[in-house]
Order: sequence, then C-alpha cells, then structure tokens
Amino acid sequence: MTIKEIQEEIIDEFSMFEDWMERYEYIIELGKSLPLIEDTYKIDENLIIGCQSKVWLHSEIKNDKIEFTADSDAILTKGIVALLLRVFNHQNPKDILDTDLYFVDEIGLKEHLSPTRANGLVSMIKQIKLYALAFQSKLS
Repeated sequence: MTIKEIQEEIIDEFSMFEDWMERYEYIIELGKSLPLIEDTYKIDENLIIGCQSKVWLHSEIKNDKIEFTADSDAILTKGIVALLLRVFNHQNPKDILDTDLYFVDEIGLKEHLSPTRANGLVSMIKQIKLYALAFQSKLS
C-alpha cells in the first residue's frame, strides 16, 4: 500500500469512533500490537529527543525500503508510534521524505494530545524523516 492509501485507511478507521475516549482506547490497543523491539536496540542512541516518555526508534534498510521497530514506556505513546510505523514502515526513503502527513490533522490527533505529547509526536515524525534522509543519501 502507498503512504496515502494507509493514511486514508487510518482516517476511515478513526471516523467510526464517536468520541475521543474511544479513539484513545483504540490508539492504546494499536500500541499493544506493536511488534517488540529487540532489547539490543533499546539504547540511548535510539531514544527520540523531545518526547516526554521514552521512545526508542530503530531503522534499517532492506530492499530499498526502511524497516522501523519501536517501543515506548508509555501506553498512549506506544500507540502513537504504532500509528506512525503503520504509515512509514516498509516504504522507500524518497516516499517518506515526500509525504504530506495529513492523517494526524484529519483525525485531530495533535489537538487532542497534551502539549508535551504533541511535541513528542512532532519529534517522532522528524526522526523518521531524518532516518529516511540518511538512507536516501546512501541509496543515491
């Protein structure tokens, strides 16, 4: 699936919920389904700066696509990172860099997070794009 198709799928899923409590519960459930990151990647170099919680993000490139793994010590944050990985995992670096990440605004995620969690979300997106930039330069 393309990044745009995945974002549309997420928007459709979130439109089924009546209120934000249901959406928070769904995000938490998504976090529970996040594949476990290997302990060897839960190191300071993989911590995302700017997050209130601890968030580890690891990436590697396979067949010109980036594979991300992540974890967090907070259940809501883990769900947020699961949403982001759903969009960006197994995509090529150029597509990640060119993406307009509109689903966050469409579902109202940023406005329903505390300021520190919203900053963390921005930091996660920034780190994903930095990894994509690094891999893109290696592929060029």
